[in-house]
Amino acid sequence: MDAIRGPRARHWVRAVLRLLGLGGLFGGIAGGAHAVDLPPDHAEAMIHIYDGGGVTASGPALLVRKSIANKVSLAATYYVDMVSNASIDVVTTASPYRETRQQLDISADYAVRDSLIKVSASHGQEPDYTATTWGVDVSQELLDGLTTVSLGFTQGRDQVGQKGLPGYFDHAQHWQYRLGLTQVISPRWLASANIEAIADEGFLGSPYRAAQAFGTLVPERNPRTRSSRALKLRALGDVSGLFGWMGPARQAVRTEYRYYWDNWAIKAHTLELGYSRYFGDAWLADALVRFNHQSAALFYSDNAATETLYLSRNRQLSAFNSMGLGGKLSYTWKKVPGQYDIKVHGAYEFVRFDYQDFTDLRTGQPYAFNGHVLQLYVTANF
Repeated sequence: MDAIRGPRARHWVRAVLRLLGLGGLFGGIAGGAHAVDLPPDHAEAMIHIYDGGGVTASGPALLVRKSIANKVSLAATYYVDMVSNASIDVVTTASPYRETRQQLDISADYAVRDSLIKVSASHGQEPDYTATTWGVDVSQELLDGLTTVSLGFTQGRDQVGQKGLPGYFDHAQHWQYRLGLTQVISPRWLASANIEAIADEGFLGSPYRAAQAFGTLVPERNPRTRSSRALKLRALGDVSGLFGWMGPARQAVRTEYRYYWDNWAIKAHTLELGYSRYFGDAWLADALVRFNHQSAALFYSDNAATETLYLSRNRQLSAFNSMGLGGKLSYTWKKVPGQYDIKVHGAYEFVRFDYQDFTDLRTGQPYAFNGHVLQLYVTANF
């Protein structure tokens, strides 16, 4: 589970939009162990659309990356979310709304000997929320490139406002620490383990969300501190030729498991399986399936029977199960070896959420919904 940092459902929507991590398993196998290689010069233009649970989010995203003297790689990303929100939280406690969020990310990668150092910064702006972060990551190759160790740190500060009121009324700060290990098992197989620790302080709820106690809506009250941990294990391999009945085409498989826990008593388990296959030299297809289970926060209640210091009816803090099923198709449109290649991509994912102890106040039944994520984009390496 991602930490809830924003005032409304749009932050969860952006997390859903990131679920389509289908970027081609072969690239991960080929490049995952070489930390000293700078990313290639690259440009990307994307249109993304999310629709589900009463929320529609869409917009463009642009990325440009350019190397300087084969030592430094500079990158900039511009991202726009145009959100129309009539989610279950909104329609039961507030009015639907429309707004636009813009975000700019910049980064610089520096290669020195067997190390790669990355410095990054990000700024996001919306009518009632501003988020600014900066971070640094260092990766080091060991044992002739067979092992890569990575360390990272990110600090962020958010300013929280409320629509209709001038200025900001509160803030939130976030600290994230990362440690990772990637190991080449064989020429075909790669494994990795990553752990992160996050500390949050400040306003960690939403000024628009209400809790429920004794059948009456009351203001949400969340703790002002939160610490969380996440462990992710990943293995991927090139299985070309290992399954004769599937033909001689290049193929790869991937499996990931993620365990999350925090001091709000939330625990989450996520299992993801992926498969990639080339069809000729121009077409690459990816598929994934994901299963997730989460337990509820200690102070979460669908309808509290007692008054407590902290109380929330945020469905993201409740117990739920989710499932995702997605696919991606990439086509190499033009390619000149050693000069450039241009690819066209289309990705789609279906997601299903079933909440165990969050009730739709309109029907009195446990809440569930389906979501759809669509991404269309063009990439170019040069």
